Amino acid sequence: MSKEKYYDIVRSPVITEKSTIMSEHNKVMFNVARTASKPEIKEAVEALFGVKVKAVNTLLRKGKVKRFRNTIGRQSDVKKAIVTLEDGQSIDVTGGL
Repeated sequence: MSKEKYYDIVRSPVITEKSTIMSEHNKVMFNVARTASKPEIKEAVEALFGVKVKAVNTLLRKGKVKRFRNTIGRQSDVKKAIVTLEDGQSIDVTGGL
């Protein structure tokens, strides 16, 4: 696959309090494309960051309905991937690519 395709699969890292705690256990969380499968996510992370991936878990957060004054809006659905790395491997998501 081309590098552009990998960037389409792995959209951005998720930097939250929970994902920071997970990084202590060799886990990194990414926002990924809704159509991406686990093997595609694994291949993209290994190619982009040069690490060995042990496992990939995915979750789909349904979009919420939000109100602002008299306007009702809807957040989009988001697919996230929790990537478990092999022992000794790490990704610095704050530095960028």
